[in-house]
Amino acid sequence: MSVSSYLSELKRKHESLSCEVEQAQRAPGMDALHLVSLKKRKLKLKEEIERLSN
Repeated sequence: MSVSSYLSELKRKHESLSCEVEQAQRAPGMDALHLVSLKKRKLKLKEEIERLSN
């Protein structure tokens, strides 16, 4: 897998997690630990995208 295709896949996953986080924040009674976990995964993806983009 080339770096550009890997980067595209990471961006797709990041966008998907963004949607999932937004939905979780709107859901009543959402488990706070699950939300924190989603946000951490999203941040790790963002950091990896930035690292590969430079």
